[in-house]
Amino acid sequence: MPAREFAFRIKLSSEEQERELASYLSSLSADDVLFGLRFAYNRYTAASGGYLMPGRKSMVKRETHLLSADQAKWRLNNWKTMIRTYRDKGYSYPTISRIKKQLQKIAAGKK
Repeated sequence: MPAREFAFRIKLSSEEQERELASYLSSLSADDVLFGLRFAYNRYTAASGGYLMPGRKSMVKRETHLLSADQAKWRLNNWKTMIRTYRDKGYSYPTISRIKKQLQKIAAGKK
């Protein structure tokens, strides 16, 4: 199929955005641009629909990466309080379960 040109109009808030967009469009292939737009569109619809749950793994790391074994043991011994705290932060039960699993590893001396 022969290549076709496509013209579109977009409002940008600065010249920096204009340069950045021009750079992307001139250096990327049409397939790559469409792939990026498709990804951004799907992520936008998921976020606006309320079912995008980004960064579950980073939530677990954020709660556990600086804990000592003693701190992990204390959290496990006071687990009911910790569940309440995690639920107040908005964590789902699967995420809380992953945090507990990581705490058990830290308390056992494995990081």
